[in-house]
Amino acid sequence: MGKTYLLKHFGNEYFPAVHYLNFEKESQLVKIFEQDIDPQRIVSEIELYLSRKINKEKDLLIFDEIQICPRALTSLKYFQEEMPELALASAGSLLGIYLGPVSFPVGKVDILTLYPMSFEEFLIAIDEQMAYDFLKRVTIDTKIPDILHDKLWRNLKLYFIVGGLPEAVVTFCLNKESLYEALEMVRSKQMNVINAYYADIAKHSGKKSAMHIERVFRAIPLQLAQAQDGNAKKFSFKGVIPGVDRYSRLAGPIDWLQACGLIIKIPICHSAQLPLLAYTKENIFKLYIFDVGLLGAMSNLAPKVIYDYDYGSFKGYFAENFVAQEFLYSGAQFLCSWHEKNSELEFLQELEGTIIPVEVKSGWITQAKSLKVFKGRYHPPYSIIFSAKKLSVNEKEGLIRSPLYLANQFFKSQRLLLRIA
Repeated sequence: MGKTYLLKHFGNEYFPAVHYLNFEKESQLVKIFEQDIDPQRIVSEIELYLSRKINKEKDLLIFDEIQICPRALTSLKYFQEEMPELALASAGSLLGIYLGPVSFPVGKVDILTLYPMSFEEFLIAIDEQMAYDFLKRVTIDTKIPDILHDKLWRNLKLYFIVGGLPEAVVTFCLNKESLYEALEMVRSKQMNVINAYYADIAKHSGKKSAMHIERVFRAIPLQLAQAQDGNAKKFSFKGVIPGVDRYSRLAGPIDWLQACGLIIKIPICHSAQLPLLAYTKENIFKLYIFDVGLLGAMSNLAPKVIYDYDYGSFKGYFAENFVAQEFLYSGAQFLCSWHEKNSELEFLQELEGTIIPVEVKSGWITQAKSLKVFKGRYHPPYSIIFSAKKLSVNEKEGLIRSPLYLANQFFKSQRLLLRIA
C-alpha cells in the first residue's frame, strides 16, 4: 500500500480508464521492451496483452515496479518526446540502487518521492479533521487552547508509536476501538516490515554487503538510544562491524541505505556560515531512521512505554528523529546539525539566506545553553525551540517556542515566521 494505491486512486478520480502494468508480478511484460523502445509499438503490444484499446488522449497508463525493467524507464524519454498526449505514470522501489545514469531519462520526467505520512496526514487518517484544520490555520499569534493542545499531544504520542507507513496506519485505524490491541497489532506489522527490509537488503545487495548494510541499519537506533543526554550524537563507526572503525569501510552500506530512503543522513557543520555545506565533513554526520514508528520497533520500546511518555532520556532522540522527518518531508532543501567546541544544536536550517538555529526538547524543560552560545556568536534574527509546551513568542529575544507537533508547518508555510522575521 502506498505508491500503487495513490496512482490507481488518482487514475480512477481523473481519467475515464486506467491501464495498470506491474513488472514484478507480470515478468513477461519485460519482453515488450526487449526489441526496441518505440512508443507506438510498445502501446500496441500492451493493448494486445491487456486485450483492450488505450485511448492515448484520455486514458492513464501506469508502469508499476519499473525498476524490474530499466528499459521501460528509459522508454519514458521517448514517450515524452514522441507521444506527449499520453498520460503515463510510473512507480518503483529501490530506484536509487537499481538504476544507473544511463537508464534514467534525465529532464524528461517529473519525479515525486513518496515519504511516510507526516503527523498532519496522520491526523487526517485517524479522523482528526478538526485538529488538522486548526494546524493549517495556525499563525505566530495563535493561542492554542489547552484542550486542543492536550489532544494534539496525545495524537503525537500515538504517531511516535504508529509512524507514517501506510500499512501501520491502516492497521491502527481498523482496530483503534481497542487502543491496546491496535498498538500491539501495529507493532507486529512494523516487525514484519522490518524483516521484509532485511530480506530486500539480502536480495538486492549480495551476501557480504547485505551483512554490513544490515549491521549499519540496526546500529542506528542502538546508537541513538545510547546518547546519555537524549540528544543524538554523530554516528560512530566503531563496533558496527567487527574490525571496521573508519568511514571509508562503511561509506558503501550507508550510501546504500540512504539511496533506498531507509535512513536520514544529517551532516554536522562546525561553523554557522553560508554555505553551510562548506563547513561540514564527509565523515561526520548523524543518522536517523526514516520513520519514527519503525524507530520504536527497532529500539524494542513497548507501545505503552512510548504512549505513557515514560522512557527517560530516550524521549530526546525520538523527538529529534521526528523533527528531522517533518523538516525534510515538508520540503526543507538542506538540513544540518551544529557542533562547535562544547556547544551543539540539533538543527540549522537556511531560509532565504538566513540561518535559523533549532533546538529540540522532548518535554517541558526548555533550558537551552547551546542556543544561547549560538545566539551570542552568530546573532540570528530569531531561533526556535521545539518542546511539549504551547506556542509562544518572545519578540525581544527573537525566540519562538513551538510544540513539536508544529514542526511540519514551520518550513512548509512561511506564515508562522512572517511577523517575527
